[in-house]
Amino acid sequence: MAGVRIPPPKSWYPGHMAKFTRILPALLKKTNVVLEIRDARLPLTSINRTLEGAMRQWRLERGWDPNNPGRRFFSVEACEHIVVLNKRDLVPEWGLEPFRKAMESKFPHQQLLLTCWKKARDVRNLMDVLVDIGKQYPHAMELNVLVLGMPNVGKSTLLNMLRHAGIKGPQAKAFRTSANPGLTQSLSTRLKISENPVVYAYDSPGIMVPFLGNGDEEAERGVKLALIAGIKEGLYNSEDLAAYLLDRLNILDPISPSYMSLLPPGSLPTADVEELLEGVAKRMGLLKRGEMDLARAAVYFVGWWRNQGGEGTDQRLPTSETQSWGFDFQWNLTPEDQLGGGRDHASIIQGKMEQIIEDYVVRTDREQADENNVSQTQLKKKAVQEEKERRRAKYMAKRAASGGGAR
Repeated sequence: MAGVRIPPPKSWYPGHMAKFTRILPALLKKTNVVLEIRDARLPLTSINRTLEGAMRQWRLERGWDPNNPGRRFFSVEACEHIVVLNKRDLVPEWGLEPFRKAMESKFPHQQLLLTCWKKARDVRNLMDVLVDIGKQYPHAMELNVLVLGMPNVGKSTLLNMLRHAGIKGPQAKAFRTSANPGLTQSLSTRLKISENPVVYAYDSPGIMVPFLGNGDEEAERGVKLALIAGIKEGLYNSEDLAAYLLDRLNILDPISPSYMSLLPPGSLPTADVEELLEGVAKRMGLLKRGEMDLARAAVYFVGWWRNQGGEGTDQRLPTSETQSWGFDFQWNLTPEDQLGGGRDHASIIQGKMEQIIEDYVVRTDREQADENNVSQTQLKKKAVQEEKERRRAKYMAKRAASGGGAR
């Protein structure tokens, strides 16, 4: 990201997120299917690896082989992890199949579905998957589905759509939705989404990672999550987000980037964020005291991308040396790649994606193992909790010694 200033990473981990993370292991004991929702534009960044330990234990307790994720020793009840990549309409279609194959190669125990909530067929396909799982266990009273994911990836919207698809007749909107993260702060009551077989689903709070870290990669991760409104509004300056977004869109399509539709006719692609924002303000009539309001233009630009910015992306297979798909995948073609070497372009792209996924897993494994990968706020909270426990133990010991224990 040469030339683009990326703000340091911001941590946002309110109490309701920490509480849900603590109760997740007990909740999984009542769960048959985990639907993990991610954003197709950030398919790696929107993974929450802090939840993986509880999910791994859940699979082991249900009979899955720890050494072979695709093999199960016993199958008394359903235990499936389905990853749903939402907003597939906002990434180029040419990368969907190579990405799906790359993920299947790395995570064979996960089912991967690429969806768009705007398309009834995609919602219906997901509903059919859940119904098929329920029918595999005809003696079970019901199938319980838990929906997990980062903030603002569309969990509540998904459940409303599934309810509409699975229950005949007009259905009221069951869950409130919002463009801002953090609306859902506790586990929802069960929502029936299918009559035959009986399928219930739970909505859950969006869970951020407790600490993004201190390095450049963590800083970029924070900006990406802020772009999809996965982090509390106000933690990042809109102009900083606009600068990063402009840089990424130019990489995705340097010839005809998707933001051109926001600029006055005759404009050319630009790498200057101020020039871009002036063009957006002029085209959209964003004025303040007779001058172009660049702050409002930045907010407009980021909001446009969140909701529809990927719809204008180039659907053709890229031919340039530097290639990108979404904001998590970028690679350079070697001379051998450009010659083909007996492989088609889709196979080459899949190989590049597999390597990026592998590098991501190695890096995040290292971060999780790093004892210093904890924010100062979390360290203070831990110290306060430990001090409370120490005082309580001291009080109970003193009470027992004086004969004032429980009768």
